[in-house]
Amino acid sequence: MTSAANGKYHACAWIDPLDEAGVVANVDYFYPHTRSPLCLHATLAVGQHLFMQHGSHRELTVKTAAHGQRLGLVPGAEGQVLVRLQRQQASQPNITPDLIERLLAAPGLVPLAPARVFSVGSPKLLVEVADATTLHGLTPNLPAIAAWGKTAGVNGIYTYCKVDNGSYEGRNFNHLDPALEDSATGVAAGALTALLGHGILLRQGRATGRTCLVATRIEGADILVGGSVEPT
Repeated sequence: MTSAANGKYHACAWIDPLDEAGVVANVDYFYPHTRSPLCLHATLAVGQHLFMQHGSHRELTVKTAAHGQRLGLVPGAEGQVLVRLQRQQASQPNITPDLIERLLAAPGLVPLAPARVFSVGSPKLLVEVADATTLHGLTPNLPAIAAWGKTAGVNGIYTYCKVDNGSYEGRNFNHLDPALEDSATGVAAGALTALLGHGILLRQGRATGRTCLVATRIEGADILVGGSVEPT
């Protein structure tokens, strides 16, 4: 929590020890400004840490401290980790065009589809925009998004667009400080996968200068979200 609060890291995860059954009792997540029910890019790092620490090549299970949500940690090739989870119920607040315009500070913005809240453990308002130019031209009202999110029970806005090769590009607006914008947001990738109903390739991070690629797939009722993890 201290590391997140001092701004050195965008997210911090506290990990309880593995029990005899090979389950981590709790993983707790903190951003610089708030505790989070789930942070998937931090969970990918947790998975890599546990696989390195215990020399395990089998799927492990962790639980979130906030809601006791079980997450599967699946080892992949060449430093890849996948998180296995399921779509969670999410309430649908009243989303009006003027609300989107106000929160994103984008007068006249017309989403390509109705904005919806989806969740794989941390609810995101998903807003589709026309293209990457629109996406990267946004300078949203971050305090207004945070205040609205507390009232609506939503953990930020994820704006995205489809690109020419069929993949997607997105930006996450959640932190109060623009300098802490995510380079990858796994919970948003999972939520978008639930919305679209199929696996995706999602690029993020152009705005931060640290482009990341998140891959997802659907296996029955499970959504798997993964990417490469590099210790620092």
